[in-house]
Amino acid sequence: MPAVSGVSVGALLRSRPEAFGLPLELVAGADGLDRLITSPHIQKTGLALAGFHEYLKPGRVLIFGESEIRYLESLPVTGRVESMRLALTLDFPCILITGGFTPPAELAVEAERAKLPLVKTSIVTPTAIAKLTSILEDTLAERTMLHAVLMDILGLGVLIVGESGIGKSECALDLIVRGHRLVADDTVEIRRRAETILIGTCPELTRHHMELRGLGVINVKDLFGIASTRASKRVELVVQLERWDPTREYERLGLDGDLHEVLGLRVPLIRMPVAPGRNIAILVEVAARNQLLRSRGHHAARALAERLEEKLREGSLPAAAGEDEEEDEELEPGDSR
Repeated sequence: MPAVSGVSVGALLRSRPEAFGLPLELVAGADGLDRLITSPHIQKTGLALAGFHEYLKPGRVLIFGESEIRYLESLPVTGRVESMRLALTLDFPCILITGGFTPPAELAVEAERAKLPLVKTSIVTPTAIAKLTSILEDTLAERTMLHAVLMDILGLGVLIVGESGIGKSECALDLIVRGHRLVADDTVEIRRRAETILIGTCPELTRHHMELRGLGVINVKDLFGIASTRASKRVELVVQLERWDPTREYERLGLDGDLHEVLGLRVPLIRMPVAPGRNIAILVEVAARNQLLRSRGHHAARALAERLEEKLREGSLPAAAGEDEEEDEELEPGDSR
């Protein structure tokens, strides 16, 4: 599971950040576009210009807003150059000037000398930080590729896993016919966002496509319409398809929930035995509905167990049906209780 170690400044500029509302313009330092951004967290501190570097972290974009630009403009030329040279010796991937401010000419000269990209945006500082953080969190997210199928079932992201040929794609096709949506078939790219979120998507090359043995490759979007697919979905439930083993004990009540680990995060897991006569698609849909209820605090198995325990404590369990029949047989015709 290789993790993305960083993204170069050049790659960030080529990734069309303007599509996310953050237009970026390279002002100086083109020789340093291979510098790596290794953290989505942004540094905004004018203390770098004053030589106070204790809390500055390498690999983070340094923001120069209005206060930093005004501070530089207030210095004499010699003090300005000295301050910028001191700041630019640090291991920053780039400097981003926000608010559309024009940087002092000396800053551009020193950026060229230090081979440090100097980037400018017209977006104000708070908005620029939020948008850049979002872009970097997505770009730097830890990723992995899984052989699986990802479906959106009633708004719940369900990852269907299992050995090759067990019927994952056929199950997904049945779910699509029932009105659910395909995210990815065969190859699912999963990235970790924040501390608790897993986002699944499909590689661009195979998006909307599905491979079915005996039928070949089909385009789900063309066959069932745009509403039958979606680009990405949060992974909230894993269903593992397994071949039926008559010697194995399977879960009957659902009191103890299993977990499946992906990128260090644990996701609820349901092991679904596959056997002739079992409609797997319906079972997966019911599993998704049941997981939605559990997420809202409704756990059918636990509620039944609690009612049973309460009856046992009260000693008021109803008599078995067989006992009632035996008592009825002992009564003579015309007798009453």
